[in-house]
Amino acid sequence: MSITALDRTRTSFVRSFSALPDDIAALAIEALVGLLKTPPPTRLRLHKLSGYKNPKVFTIDVTSNHSHKISLEIDGCVAILRKVGTHKEIDRAP
Repeated sequence: MSITALDRTRTSFVRSFSALPDDIAALAIEALVGLLKTPPPTRLRLHKLSGYKNPKVFTIDVTSNHSHKISLEIDGCVAILRKVGTHKEIDRAP
């Protein structure tokens, strides 16, 4: 899977990103830059969430200890950012 652009960021992503501590926000930006690489680094653990067919929801890890994640939709080769937060927050409402 190849992502060529990050597009149509949802308001929920902007809100959740602005609430992050500075160190986690920097790691989130680093993860998004990595998502644009072909192939994405394995450390991001890009995977589809089961139970979401339309839209298809994916997550990537922000931190190495998997405490924070980013949820996104993939439309062709474009990623639509949904939310960033703790593992628990994303699993409850991606």
